[in-house]
Amino acid sequence: MAIEPASELASAVPEAIVAEGGRTRVAGLAPWRIALRRLRRNRVALAFGALFLVIVAMCLAAPIYASQIAHTDPFKNHLTDQITIDGVKKDVVAPSGVPIGPTYSGRFFLGADGNGRDIAVRLLYGGRTSLTIGIGAALMSTLLSIVAGTLAGFYRGRVDAVITQILNLIWSFPPVLLGIALGTALALGGLKIGPLELDGDSKLIPSIIIAIVTVPYTARPLRGQVLALREKEFVEAARAQGAGSLRIMFSEILPNLSSTLVVFFPLMVASAIGFEAALSFLGAGVRPPNPSWGTMIADGVERIITGPHLAIVPGVMLVLSLLGLNVFGDGVRDAFDPRAKVRVRRS
Repeated sequence: MAIEPASELASAVPEAIVAEGGRTRVAGLAPWRIALRRLRRNRVALAFGALFLVIVAMCLAAPIYASQIAHTDPFKNHLTDQITIDGVKKDVVAPSGVPIGPTYSGRFFLGADGNGRDIAVRLLYGGRTSLTIGIGAALMSTLLSIVAGTLAGFYRGRVDAVITQILNLIWSFPPVLLGIALGTALALGGLKIGPLELDGDSKLIPSIIIAIVTVPYTARPLRGQVLALREKEFVEAARAQGAGSLRIMFSEILPNLSSTLVVFFPLMVASAIGFEAALSFLGAGVRPPNPSWGTMIADGVERIITGPHLAIVPGVMLVLSLLGLNVFGDGVRDAFDPRAKVRVRRS
């Protein structure tokens, strides 16, 4: 693999040379194939993407680890239990209240918390919670952003004014403060909209809050792109052929937004996971005793002196997940960017 400045290369490497009528014709690459080729050559982005997939696989295997290795669940207390380490019996939680540290073998692989719960088990189940909320929030935010951005950019006028004002209203609040306010309010009274009714401790509530708070950050760029696309020649041609507004939006506008959404989505998932951790850390996200990386870090901060592993372990997992997604997302963005400063040459 060799990486050269774009200024030194005038065009992309052809995919194939095709003979046609005694002449040679250069078959070019489709944009998606060019992007895929660039991404495949970006080994750093692929490595960090693989790191995130490994973390996802570990979290999905949480029930297997809990039942077959740790022989416990994320909620069971072991305050009065003892464990044998190197032939010596030790309290899971000492009489002074200090929990056992990592054993790095079998049960309590990463130690216990102040209630005697297995940190490794709670870490994996907490990862399932954080990843589920983050991915769910990113999907909801993407859907809302597509609807809001497409309608505002395509219809313009009053529709654009109303949607833009709503987005500006959400945008005007600091996201964490708005998330805390909504999380606290919904945790107390739950959520009921028509047939939809959620309890205050439902995991859907943090997903909905994060989706609402983060909509403007995606909808506004999509609106700008739709404003540009609606003036393109292919849209005018569709209008001339008698296509209606809905058909133009679904067959002409939305397909041209797909690459933007592919670039945004990994970064949105990373942002949502970090947002959930912040809300849970502040008590406005996942409700105890349900584990999540944010709640585990909050519990660990209280014992940072006597049990630093309580905060370090979930913190490391959160950092690795966000790092993997962000680096991979940057790689996807560079792959789809036609004005990238570097490009890959076939060796």
